[in-house]
Amino acid sequence: MVGAVCVGGALGAAARYGASLTWPTVPGAFPWTTLVINVLGCAVIGVFMVVITDLWTAPRLVRPFFGTGVLGGFTTFSTYVVDIRVLVGQHRAGAALAYLALTALSALAAVWLGAAPTRRMIKRRRR
Repeated sequence: MVGAVCVGGALGAAARYGASLTWPTVPGAFPWTTLVINVLGCAVIGVFMVVITDLWTAPRLVRPFFGTGVLGGFTTFSTYVVDIRVLVGQHRAGAALAYLALTALSALAAVWLGAAPTRRMIKRRRR
């Protein structure tokens, strides 16, 4: 199981790194790339968790590989905290607070916006 998480985490982190190279954040700018990565990853987590709990009995290693590994490696809440610290260090407390709140609220909303419609589609499909 640890191997599945490690391989998945490496793939997710590589995807995140690729996104950061494709859409770099200029030093001192608002960290939009990290915000989008975290929100997108949370939406996929919402869909994935509904699919593997309500629709499909996934093989034992799918959840640790994809959920914990790939999506855990893709989302980056440690970088989120570092970004907040950098904004505060630049005396941009307002931007730091906005980023803190926007990321937390958007991530939670993204999980719900991924999970709720997926659950509804599964229920309709089963009728």
